[in-house]
Amino acid sequence: MRKKVADLIEENAILQAPMAGITTPELVSEVSNQGGIGNIGAGYLNTPELNQFIDEVNKSTNDIYGINLFVPEKTSMSLKELEETKEALKEFIPKYSEHLPKEIKNENLFNEQIDLIISKRVPIVSFTFGLPNKEIIKRLKTEEIYVIGTATTVEEAIAVERLGCDAVVAQGSEAGGHRGTFLGEDHLIGLMSLVPQIADHVKIPIIAAGGIIDNRGVKAALCLGASSVQVGSAFLMTEESSAHELHKDALLNSIETDTVLTKAFSGKLARGIKNEFTQLYAKQNLSLLAYPYQNSLTKNMRKQAAKNNDSDYMSLWAGQSVRLCKKTNVKELLKELKR
Repeated sequence: MRKKVADLIEENAILQAPMAGITTPELVSEVSNQGGIGNIGAGYLNTPELNQFIDEVNKSTNDIYGINLFVPEKTSMSLKELEETKEALKEFIPKYSEHLPKEIKNENLFNEQIDLIISKRVPIVSFTFGLPNKEIIKRLKTEEIYVIGTATTVEEAIAVERLGCDAVVAQGSEAGGHRGTFLGEDHLIGLMSLVPQIADHVKIPIIAAGGIIDNRGVKAALCLGASSVQVGSAFLMTEESSAHELHKDALLNSIETDTVLTKAFSGKLARGIKNEFTQLYAKQNLSLLAYPYQNSLTKNMRKQAAKNNDSDYMSLWAGQSVRLCKKTNVKELLKELKR
């Protein structure tokens, strides 16, 4: 199986970015059915949910697809920090104060997810926010599962290769949503600068990600040393994605200067379209919980805002190429990207 995946990547197959919370079984399977590589964003799924998601994908495709996992990070939160952050939100956003959780519990389901993936024999596993231990990599490879790490610097890419991963996603600062930085601070290196520098220091295949939305970006990335590319915002705009219509409309009606980097929603730096919530945190300098606690704190608010069609309190993740976004479907998008 790993050989088959390796051949696909070397042949410039287009990967759909995992986009946890937005991918659907329909999106993942359709990307794979149309010659790309679909990816399940498993970061916010518990084990039964992930099991069901995999089963639904397997019913709809016999082709190669992958799963992306969040590597657990060592962060903490005190009760005092939680109460102070909640009080600030209640003061500045009273209309959503009733939706703030009374307590926050973040379960570590990582090892359960690994066990499930191995039992289901999923073809590809990718990791972000860090790297697993060598034992996990060994287990996956023993089962012929292709392993991909994520890097935002050359140093991280070298670490991915040294661990024994089969390929590395080189994720530029243009990327929408969260990025996979795990060694030190986020240096925000652009993709067109990052790819050739990584190419000079690792031998494993490079998958370019960040700001690629049409065939021009694909060609540029391949020219600079990537074997294939991973695309996010463009797939978010497809009929098969579960992104809220307000989210799609926001991308459709935004320009490159409308995206901002913010920790407001999750406690981790992420790129999205600015709205009232991101501006509030920027202006008021409100206290933030570390990821994933801030993410858990704002989760219900974001869900309720979506139900209320209130885009000012939704996380509108988007890459810098938003001006190029258009509504489409997976089949037509892959035609454009491969053109």
